[in-house]
Amino acid sequence: MSTTISVPVKDLRVAAGLSRRRKRVNRAIQALCTIATIAGLLFLASILSTLLWRGLGGLSLTVFTETTKPPGSGGGLLNPIIGSLIQTALGTAIGTPLGLLAGTYLAEYGKGSALSNAVRFISDVLLAAPSILIGLFVYEIAVDPFGGFSGLAGSIALAVIVIPIVVRTTEDMLRLVPGSMREAAAALGAPQWKVIVLICYRAARGGILTGILLAIARVAGETAPLLFTSLGNLNWSLRLDQPMASLPITIYQYAGSAYEDWVQLAWVGSLLITVGVLAINLLARTVVQGRR
Repeated sequence: MSTTISVPVKDLRVAAGLSRRRKRVNRAIQALCTIATIAGLLFLASILSTLLWRGLGGLSLTVFTETTKPPGSGGGLLNPIIGSLIQTALGTAIGTPLGLLAGTYLAEYGKGSALSNAVRFISDVLLAAPSILIGLFVYEIAVDPFGGFSGLAGSIALAVIVIPIVVRTTEDMLRLVPGSMREAAAALGAPQWKVIVLICYRAARGGILTGILLAIARVAGETAPLLFTSLGNLNWSLRLDQPMASLPITIYQYAGSAYEDWVQLAWVGSLLITVGVLAINLLARTVVQGRR
């Protein structure tokens, strides 16, 4: 015995009309997304092509072997390159352990506590804060009280930028580690610190390392914090208690000058930073894919 279900013709027409409307809206949204993607790619291609065209024209061996010199005297970018490497490395070395420990506390020890909520809030504020404000803060605590700009103050400013990025990445990656792994290690009698170091860190090391690399890429091109801390130096200097050169500040100074050779070096410096940041991002992506 079979039964048939009759559907009113009006309901069928309404359903068909809604289906056609959804398809039209879907096609419209898809077209807008495609147009936006193409526009973004065109702008990016325009920026990169201009950077390559202007930067490759002045790229030579002297850029890496000679220091900055007065206008019309040639020169290179050796001292800004070395200064950027020193300050970025020192800032990362200061900020990474602090961010790693803070992120570990948020994920493993302070779940739901008032202190963890306060630390997370401060970290999020620092993550969204303009870098120039961080530069002003470090100026008040590490430059003005000591009577002068220094490479160490610049490194501290970069470290303050690194910390919230590492905190957020560490916390998120540790939260992704299955709780069963912690329980299995605890069942074997391992204390919590060993569970974190030997189990959780190993399971999350790919994501944590990616966050550190992204933090390095972020601080490598920062200009504003260094203007208030390390200031820049046209002479060769490796002393951390003295003003220290850096690529972003040199680009800032040279790009606004009236001398063609300085402007050309500014384009070369911009190209070097872009290539360096791109290489770091590719390395981070490679690390993530390798872990997967």
